[in-house]
Amino acid sequence: MWNQSVNYLVYNLFGMSGKIADAIHFFIYDSIKILALVLAIVYLISFMQTYIKTETVRDFIQGKSQFVGNLLAAIFGILTPFCSCSSIPLFLGFTQARIPRSATFSFLISSPMNNEIAIAILFATFGWKIAALYTLFGLLTAIVGGYIVGKVSRDKDILIKIPYTKQVEDAHFVKLAFKKRLNEAWKNAVTIMKDIYLYVFLGIAVGAVIHGFVPSDFIVKYAGKDNPFAVLIAVIAGIPMYAGASTIAPLIQPLAAKGMMMGTALSFMMAIVALSLPEAMILKKILSWRLIVLFFSIVGVGIILVGYLFNIILH
Repeated sequence: MWNQSVNYLVYNLFGMSGKIADAIHFFIYDSIKILALVLAIVYLISFMQTYIKTETVRDFIQGKSQFVGNLLAAIFGILTPFCSCSSIPLFLGFTQARIPRSATFSFLISSPMNNEIAIAILFATFGWKIAALYTLFGLLTAIVGGYIVGKVSRDKDILIKIPYTKQVEDAHFVKLAFKKRLNEAWKNAVTIMKDIYLYVFLGIAVGAVIHGFVPSDFIVKYAGKDNPFAVLIAVIAGIPMYAGASTIAPLIQPLAAKGMMMGTALSFMMAIVALSLPEAMILKKILSWRLIVLFFSIVGVGIILVGYLFNIILH
């Protein structure tokens, strides 16, 4: 229905045609579709967050086996709408609560890579199968990456020593009425939408330009299926950039439509949101260079493997 309405608006009512019309159609249609689904999914997850307190998660992870702890921390990362830099304060909170290092790094990997905005945009653009595969591979990268860091890292790699402080349970949080939770979730969803909608528009606008004007041959030449190094190039190109998933995720569809393989496009997005240079500079105040290099290497290799796996599965 929306597609037909936008078709009528652009091609009939406005009387437009050609590449400009295609780009405008892409921008209007994707803006409506993506923002509507992002709002719905963020609202749902915001409602779930009213039942999940950070301190409760910390206490729940403590004492669990390494795999279960890493899995829980990685899943919790999905419920936190953070980029790679803004997830660091909660990472410190995990350290403060003396959560095992493997679990804290599973969270640090999962939070930017698997945030609900990226998942919502992928769901809106490609459907639930692609979104589910992306989430599954992201969780796997976070779990395995956390495990390796836990095994290889040393206590002296953590430069900041924070004493443990017992968190006090908030009775209001526990007894919050269902209707109140719905209202709080809506307020949170609206707040997040206000924070990201301009970035979503920016990402869709760039995607519209790619969709309408960038020649397919250009993308296929450097990032198509015939280039065995396309995923590696995409990851290396993404690291110097810094942007949230709300800006980058809308670019996946036009890049894929122009000939870039899906795994390559997703690896590009994952590298930008999970391996940014600003994140490394912030982490330098917390971690040794040895652990930062180890962390980036593990995540980078994981993203590259995910990209190639996606390309094989969806070929």
